[in-house]
Amino acid sequence: MFGFSSDIGIDLGTASVLVFVKGRGIVLQEPSVVAIDKNTNHILAVGQEARRMLGRTPGNIVAIRPLKDGVISDYEVTEKMLKYFINKTVGKKWIFKPKIIVCVPSGVTEVEKRAVIDATNEAGAKMTYLIEEPIAAAIGAGLDIAQPNGHMIVDIGGGTSDVAVISLGGIVVSNSIKVAGDKFDEAIIRYMRKKHNIMIGERTAEEMKINIGGACDREEEVTMNVRGRNLVSGLPVNIVVGSSEMVEALEESVMSIADAVHSVLEKTPPELAADIADQGIIMTGGGGLLWGLDHLISERTGIPVRVAEEAVSCVAKGTGKALDSLHLLENDIRNSRSRR
Repeated sequence: MFGFSSDIGIDLGTASVLVFVKGRGIVLQEPSVVAIDKNTNHILAVGQEARRMLGRTPGNIVAIRPLKDGVISDYEVTEKMLKYFINKTVGKKWIFKPKIIVCVPSGVTEVEKRAVIDATNEAGAKMTYLIEEPIAAAIGAGLDIAQPNGHMIVDIGGGTSDVAVISLGGIVVSNSIKVAGDKFDEAIIRYMRKKHNIMIGERTAEEMKINIGGACDREEEVTMNVRGRNLVSGLPVNIVVGSSEMVEALEESVMSIADAVHSVLEKTPPELAADIADQGIIMTGGGGLLWGLDHLISERTGIPVRVAEEAVSCVAKGTGKALDSLHLLENDIRNSRSRR
């Protein structure tokens, strides 16, 4: 079936991809995972189906996450994954190619930006625009970023945590660190190996992070049954792990994020810092849902912190809203070309 293409906004995350179609809202949210047959280089599955294969594939099948720390680590696989998601969203046969706007972390290099643009164009975009994640997150969280007021956004995704102060539609001060949801999972895997002599997989670590993970102690201890492989006997075991252990496991990672917020505040102009003290800090992204992280950052900075509604989809929503301002981005591109 032939389709008239709509403009598309893509939150191209390390952990998951969200696609926003103009006029329809968020139409797709799937993990950034691709399963490939190594012998034929043929793609077997993408997204949720491929994620189920992580850690469970035979030798000839490999489940790849083509983005690492917020940037493309495997260009060809990223291009194929984007093509799959675009086709799934707007149909395989278009009358017009869509214009696509893609999110990138605030700290990406020109080379990394070019890789995203090229991969998206190859996947079928008529024109690709980039928007920085903190700007998209602020728009998606409902902030009026065009006003001369200071807003602080802490966007914690899978690969990167972006901390930015935004005023008059632009980023005034920012910091992007490669500590986020994936590093939380890695810290839990390391802790279980060191403390309990047990090897667990990525999916188990993620379940532990969601169910019992935390940045500070809870009033009541929460526990979870965890299955893994004993490193001494090599046999499967089942143990009970408590939330206080997860606080210990995640301490270093969450403190890195709190330090990043603190360092951005130190560089913020006084007038904007006063605005932030009045309005508070907004947290977005899946990593921002870690239990107690908002409280920890609030304690560290002395500023109230709130987690945005639908924190996971804020960046995608902001990207979608930015589709209404594509003419401004087109002007920026034309101006930058004329200045060369």
